[in-house]
Amino acid sequence: MERERYALLDAYMRKCMRDADGAHDREHVYRVLGVALDIAVTEPDADKDVVIAACLLHDIGRRDQMQDKRLCHAAVGAEKAEKFLKKNGFGEEFAQHVAECVRTHRFRRGGAPQSIEAKILFDADKIDVCGATGIARTLLYQGHHGGALYAQSADGSLSDGTGEKGETFFGEYKRKLENIGERLFTARARELAAQRRSAALAFYQSMLAEVRFSREEGSALLQKCLCDRG
Repeated sequence: MERERYALLDAYMRKCMRDADGAHDREHVYRVLGVALDIAVTEPDADKDVVIAACLLHDIGRRDQMQDKRLCHAAVGAEKAEKFLKKNGFGEEFAQHVAECVRTHRFRRGGAPQSIEAKILFDADKIDVCGATGIARTLLYQGHHGGALYAQSADGSLSDGTGEKGETFFGEYKRKLENIGERLFTARARELAAQRRSAALAFYQSMLAEVRFSREEGSALLQKCLCDRG
């Protein structure tokens, strides 16, 4: 890709994401791009120009989704990306290809990615939810949106996040982070996810043990300090 075109895409991305939350800021975009290019090296059929453009533009719909929760940032971003690319001299086929990559990058929506470029973007975006970086981003996101670290089960015990529908860190770890490697398409991405998995698992297990000790042992000690009036 020509440097001038890269600079054009980069400037547009920065403009669209100036109000982004810390978990989905431009540094997230650059990390995704770096991982995507690493994956692309192992996929000789991948068009690196499409990969670069799709990575840079994949989250430009985030602000729209923040302003209206009914919107899907992937769908909005795809429309904005295609319009911007066509307006700025990129070919129609290229613009449509990039837009399709953006449209299918989301974890829970957007349909499955079909092209190798779309699969690379999907995988690179998910790698940024793996390992220590994924833990940090999840906590940032939960804090920004008022989420909790953990919840209590129906019996009053501390939930480890399994089966949770609410927005807690433990719930997000069990629902998304724990087995995210199973959702990836490329061999290189699965390799990277495996390398990062132990860091996230260690953090989750340590935190679960710590909060269970604090809450459960603390509750038992508290009961010993309380007495009925008599």
